Amino acid sequence: MVYLVAALLGYLIGSIPTAYLVVKQLTGQDIRQIGSGNVGATNVKRAAGFKPFLFVLLFDFLKGTIPVLISRFLFPDLHWLHVLVALATVLGHSKSIYLKFAGGKSAATGLGGFVGLDPVAGLLLAVIAYVIMRVTRMVSVGSLVASVLSPIMLIIFKAPVPYQIYAAVAGIYVIYLHKANIQRLLKGTENRI
Repeated sequence: MVYLVAALLGYLIGSIPTAYLVVKQLTGQDIRQIGSGNVGATNVKRAAGFKPFLFVLLFDFLKGTIPVLISRFLFPDLHWLHVLVALATVLGHSKSIYLKFAGGKSAATGLGGFVGLDPVAGLLLAVIAYVIMRVTRMVSVGSLVASVLSPIMLIIFKAPVPYQIYAAVAGIYVIYLHKANIQRLLKGTENRI
């Protein structure tokens, strides 16, 4: 029962459509009809500017981090429960119940869950992703590299095996959600920041 409740709460928190709500509040527009149509922080920057982008990025990150930290605090030895909560937030962000099961690409929320599971490895991964984004000026490249590196880093940091499995599964899922970005990268037409 604990696992079911934790997964449901993680999903509902992850489902909060931050980008949609912020852009709707600031501009009256539906973010799904603007720019890339993605319900994520990068598209918020196009639709509403830099400060709303930062707010959405942080909020989406915390949607992944806080539920995992709470689950670790309440049930410190239940590693699979922590992983279930992290995966539920990622699924919620990409398949939001509030947006008829549509959503964003889960990179920030996935990274947030990663930081919740292993703060040191997660923050190091966040720095690497940020540097790659700054150098390439492409958010998708930073997200994709972080997705590939996340399970490797948890192996290096000797995190519990369930956490390593989370990093691999969530990383593959985030890469899958970036399939359109990958196609644009291969064509040399990916959007830059």
